[in-house]
Amino acid sequence: MLVPDSVLAAIIAGTATLSASFVQLRSALMREAAAGRSSSAARRRNRLQLIILIAIIAAAGVCGFALSHWLTAGERAAQAVMQRELQARVAEISRTASQLELTRGSERGDIENGVLRRIGSDGIVVMATVGPCRRPPPLSPAANPPAAGSGTAGSPPPASSPSPASEANAIPARACTEAEASPVTLCATIPGNASVSEVALFSRAADSEAPWSASRYLPGQESGEARFAATYSESTPEAGTRQVCQGFAHWSTDHARVVRMVVRYTLPA
Repeated sequence: MLVPDSVLAAIIAGTATLSASFVQLRSALMREAAAGRSSSAARRRNRLQLIILIAIIAAAGVCGFALSHWLTAGERAAQAVMQRELQARVAEISRTASQLELTRGSERGDIENGVLRRIGSDGIVVMATVGPCRRPPPLSPAANPPAAGSGTAGSPPPASSPSPASEANAIPARACTEAEASPVTLCATIPGNASVSEVALFSRAADSEAPWSASRYLPGQESGEARFAATYSESTPEAGTRQVCQGFAHWSTDHARVVRMVVRYTLPA
């Protein structure tokens, strides 16, 4: 710990004063010893000098302590003021940091809400391609050739039965039904506290170039051997999100279809 210059100066002055006082005290004691046989008046004078010297030494010590205390009082006051100012600055910086953190958190929340609101207004798009319905061809009945010698005499020979391959080509493949179609489910993820405002459904042939606006379906509407479910379903909110799902069935054996779902939602104010 460094000693201030004012305290060091007071220590040096006090030490010099005490040293000079001790030297004078020693000289007085030696003179008193040498004049031990002198008159009583001289002894009383020497004692008075000793008392005065002791008083001077005590006064010097008290004055030195008071001087050092007075000299350091200003510095202690300045240090106390600086310490209070430093504490006030630290408290102000802490408050500013807390306010900045709250502001950042609020701004981040506002930005996230703004993005989610814009996404909800534009709509979440989910698309899928559904292939044509495929089912195995029906089995042809096995040909039963007539037994040898079964014909009567003079009767014309029986006509030759067609081959299995020609029968298979002659029997057309049976089309799929809606009950036999494999359903497809389209799901969109939305915020857990959002309210669904619209579920737009679209479907067109995979090789079609028609605009989506001309290929919109209503829930439960059947068109081109395809149908969307009558209603959509919503899952239970989990981890701040939930899913909106719509079923679709396609039982055409001729072509594939592309399905599209747009989910729009709103957030609470």
